[in-house]
Amino acid sequence: MTGRGDMTCGQLRVYLGAAPGVGKTYKMLEEGRRRLDRGTDVVAGFVESHGRPSTEAMAAGLEAVPRRTMTYRGAEFTELDLDALLARNPQVALVDELAHTNVPGSRHPKRWQDIEELLGAGITVITTVNIQHLVSLNDVVEQVTGVVQRETVPDEVVRRADQIELIDMTPEALRRRMAHGNVYKPERIDAALSNYFRVGNLTALRELALLWMADKVDEQLDRYRADHGITGTWETRERVVVALTGGPEGDEILRRAARVANRTKGADLMAVHVARSDGLAGADPAHLARQRILAEGLGGTYHQVVGRDVPAALLDFARGVNATQLVLGASRRGRIAQIFAPGVGVTTTAESGPIDVHLVTHTETRRGRRRFTVTRGLTTGRRLAGLALAVVGLPALTVLLTQLRGELSLPSDILVFLVAVVAVALAGGLYPALFAAVAGFLLLNWYFTPPIHQFTISGRDNLIALFAFLVVAIAVSAVVDLAARRTSEAARARAEAETLSTVAGSVLRGERPLPALLEQVRETFGFTSVTLLERKPGAPAGPDVRRDPGAWRIAASVGARPCTVPADGTVDVPVGPGLSLALTGDPLAASDRRVVEAFAAQAAVALRQERLTEQAAAVGPLAEVDRLRTALLGAVSHDFRSPLASAKAAITGLRSPDVTFGDQDRAGLLATAEESLDRLTRLVDDLLDLSRLQAGALGMQPQLISVAETIPRAIDDLGEVGRDVRVTLADDLPEVHADPALVERVLVNVIGNALRYSPPGRPPVITLSDHGGLVEVRIIDHGPGIPAAERDRVFLPFQRLGDRDNDTGVGLGLALSRGLAEAMGGTLVPGTTPGGGLTMILSLPAASDPRPADPAILDRLDSWPAPTRGEQP
Repeated sequence: MTGRGDMTCGQLRVYLGAAPGVGKTYKMLEEGRRRLDRGTDVVAGFVESHGRPSTEAMAAGLEAVPRRTMTYRGAEFTELDLDALLARNPQVALVDELAHTNVPGSRHPKRWQDIEELLGAGITVITTVNIQHLVSLNDVVEQVTGVVQRETVPDEVVRRADQIELIDMTPEALRRRMAHGNVYKPERIDAALSNYFRVGNLTALRELALLWMADKVDEQLDRYRADHGITGTWETRERVVVALTGGPEGDEILRRAARVANRTKGADLMAVHVARSDGLAGADPAHLARQRILAEGLGGTYHQVVGRDVPAALLDFARGVNATQLVLGASRRGRIAQIFAPGVGVTTTAESGPIDVHLVTHTETRRGRRRFTVTRGLTTGRRLAGLALAVVGLPALTVLLTQLRGELSLPSDILVFLVAVVAVALAGGLYPALFAAVAGFLLLNWYFTPPIHQFTISGRDNLIALFAFLVVAIAVSAVVDLAARRTSEAARARAEAETLSTVAGSVLRGERPLPALLEQVRETFGFTSVTLLERKPGAPAGPDVRRDPGAWRIAASVGARPCTVPADGTVDVPVGPGLSLALTGDPLAASDRRVVEAFAAQAAVALRQERLTEQAAAVGPLAEVDRLRTALLGAVSHDFRSPLASAKAAITGLRSPDVTFGDQDRAGLLATAEESLDRLTRLVDDLLDLSRLQAGALGMQPQLISVAETIPRAIDDLGEVGRDVRVTLADDLPEVHADPALVERVLVNVIGNALRYSPPGRPPVITLSDHGGLVEVRIIDHGPGIPAAERDRVFLPFQRLGDRDNDTGVGLGLALSRGLAEAMGGTLVPGTTPGGGLTMILSLPAASDPRPADPAILDRLDSWPAPTRGEQP
């Protein structure tokens, strides 16, 4: 088939699985065959069958682009040949393993970037990925499985796919497939089933995949509704929205809404507070902070929106999240107030449409609405100044206008007095202005309105003018006073916001947020000490509990002389039933209490975070022990079973009366049994030594030894394969102070590891040198090497880099070797071999006087086909 000529953007189809083996690659190939039968030009760009017969059978007959062979650090790898696939230009390309990391030297570091280039070239791509490879779930998968996923793909890459199909399989079915040999080779089955493929792991991964897919479906539904202008509610998923006013009743309403949501499995709970856009309606920040914590503790989310019309903003939010139920608290407004305005609850119910609205009664219903706004706009000094201005200024103004009685008319006099009333309002606020308005009315009537010096008014026009003056003066006074109050409230809100910002910044920058928060509160409000008290579990309740020293303990404190009970503080701010913030120093202004209450709520959050951090730190070592135990069980299952099976088979055959063995066969079976038992002995010795190292109970017998004399014994322990090792010695090497048996043990492990990964024809090289008071043994190989970021991992117990197989030991060798080297005062560090490979450097402290090595040892090293003393490898 020929490729396409058009260059329109291709489509991406992703098969998503919860774990390896669910059938993603098979479904990808099945879809490719279906399209091929339909006449579509389909090419297999890269298919990883993992040796599974069913997958290989499905791939048979599909045109495949040959893979590109690449060499990296002496080893050969095969990768997707992107250039060949682009040149072939099929309609559909099958490219397996979306999250795969390409070999260094490829055009793109990741395969998903290769796929994006294919899509840009107009090629439709069908690919596969497991849920554990998504970046957003990487840490969750590590917590569940204990395995760090090195190959990841950004969620956005998968979310942009035109089609995503979940390949679902129950954990039991997947484990049966594995047990039947349909996923891994027989020698890997037991280890896999007892580690990553445990029922609990698979169940958790399956839930993650289903939830992620459900969120993706929600996104698609929201996009469809937006594209088609659908504003009505589709009850595809139960979503309960609860409205919070910032009052004390919010806790009760939240719990009621949570019970409503819990009646439906998987329902979402969303708490929302509508802040007035004019910024004048005040909600208590302490209540909102506490209710936010409560909402998150109930499994919900907290949101805040801004709107001038509270019912409209609330319904817009509910419709935007496709809510099915809306929970509001019953109005705290009185019946008379409800006659003039129906209230938020009634208005929301009338305009809710298909959204069910629940009006919930609560304990605050009959107590009326509490005002949180500031009641004083001006200081007492300014009010007294305004009153003094009225008392002194109005008589003086009257005297002045009396002198001009013949030149000014009554309307002019009224305007002058009106200006005086406005001046008093600006200076002293509403009440002095009201006094000035009434006094001005009386003065105008007595001195300037015919008949003069009488409180009677002869003309109708004069009567209207005087009463108009009184009304205007009172109205202007009220407006000026309201403006002053709003200015004061705005200034206070700005100060509170700056204080909150400063506290938040200091908390975020500090390593311990709770002490930083308490110290900031102490400095901001000038307290002597700030103490967060925690009620002891089981403390008796009663009216005097806040004075009982035995019922409280100090959770955190700053400043001198911390309080031991809440009643000791000048200010006592309760934070829920079990916490209280006690502050000593000057009395707290009533207008500042709201801010302190908000800080108290944040202190409770910070205390909870510290406790969680402490619990996580305490659980960390236990989790590490559990991880090591799990790794041990999984790793040794194969390493114990194989030599046991070999030894048992050899001994069973020798004891069988049905078979007669010759001397050579008998010797071979005995050698097999001996070799298997020796392998078991080494494994048990490694486990015991590692346990002793971790417990600090490893017994050592240090003495002066020559490392050059230890190397031949280590090579002998490796058997025939060790004869290929090349050794280079420096002249006059000093002795080291170490345990010869442990040094030999370290060398056997490290040299054996180098032999295992060395390519054919390039055996490891061992060099010995001394400098800086250290004797260094360098074991150099030219194998694939280890990336710098991975080098620390190879020294972890039960760690085989890559976790690809169970054929290379239990993963104790390098961990034990580093522990033994450090126990003798030395080090074992990895380095890079020039030209590719790994160099392990064993450094041991040198003795003061050098001693030549045993000539017999040197003669033995010289007899090997390898470079000798003084030569360079």
